[in-house]
Amino acid sequence: MFSSLSIVEIVSTFLVMFAIIDITGSIPIFVSMRDKGTRIKPLQATGVALLLFIGFYFLGDALLRLFGIDMPSFAVAGSVVLFILAFEMILGRDIIKNEPTSSGASIVPIAFPLIAGPGAITAFISLHAEYQTVNIMIGLAANIIIDYFVLRYLDKITHWLGADIIYVLRKFFGVILLAMAVKLFAGNLPAIFAA
Repeated sequence: MFSSLSIVEIVSTFLVMFAIIDITGSIPIFVSMRDKGTRIKPLQATGVALLLFIGFYFLGDALLRLFGIDMPSFAVAGSVVLFILAFEMILGRDIIKNEPTSSGASIVPIAFPLIAGPGAITAFISLHAEYQTVNIMIGLAANIIIDYFVLRYLDKITHWLGADIIYVLRKFFGVILLAMAVKLFAGNLPAIFAA
């Protein structure tokens, strides 16, 4: 196992997943949810996201086939959730109502699709063709740890940035999130109709 360890593969996996998950870019989304009174549980959110990544890495195709779902359909479903979140951020309107559950929003939409989204899961699975599993898992774990600390210290991070910067970032990343949702939707919709 240790002979398979590669710093290059670990760093490459980390950078790819960090760019796709973009936890720092999601800070305005988390702030928007928090300001609406949504309870965020960092450990639960990152734990579920980690399980989703690992589950799809080893059982992804079989799991989706069990429910009669293909990866493009999964990606389109995730894009719809991102689309709604983007509109909330841009327009300042509540579309997704908070439900009084013990998990709050920690599982949906934080664990999925903001951290372990269809794009991130697909990219993560594709790394299997290039790198050793142990290096991929270490790179993923490093990302999940960073995600946890961003969620855990969200108040301190937002205090450091300030309300004005958070407001501007919220609108800017709302547009970015909308563009990502449209790209994810458009990129996978043809595959659904072709099936």
